Amino acid sequence: MARHKGGPVWLFAYGSLIWRPECSSTERVRARVHGYHRGLYLWSHEHRGTPELPGLVFGLDRGGSCSGFAYRLPEDQLEASLYALWQREMPYPSYRPHWLSCRLEDGSTVQALGFVLERHLPSYAGNLPDIVLNHVLQSACGRYGTTRDYVEQTVNALRSHAMPDKNLEARLKRCAKDCPGA
Repeated sequence: MARHKGGPVWLFAYGSLIWRPECSSTERVRARVHGYHRGLYLWSHEHRGTPELPGLVFGLDRGGSCSGFAYRLPEDQLEASLYALWQREMPYPSYRPHWLSCRLEDGSTVQALGFVLERHLPSYAGNLPDIVLNHVLQSACGRYGTTRDYVEQTVNALRSHAMPDKNLEARLKRCAKDCPGA
């Protein structure tokens, strides 16, 4: 992937990178991208599930908009930062790294590296029915923990920064109502 022209390198975080960033940054700013939304659309056979009982993780999918954070990566650590990000986010070809037009909270726009879902791959789960999501939330656990914990940490991080994902929260509320133990 080629570097965009001019200026610092920014990273758009919309999931666990919000509450567990992989690299240091010189600036962290609330941000929004248009044309993509956050969804539990990616099967996880290692990080949040297993091959026998896959979990789900977030991805950016086309349509809508998504709030998150933009991290400005330090130039003097850029190679190491990008290497660490690739090791974490790109061990499998589930995402396509893409330069996203990212609006910062002050109204300015930067080009930020984001990880967009590859819809044509088998790891793309799409928008699953609530009953399937319930099952995953109740049972999927991988090397980094449960899908439930991953989702709750992301929801809580967004809420604590006054950026609630109302669609995601409504979906989780429906799942909890349909399955109180979830």
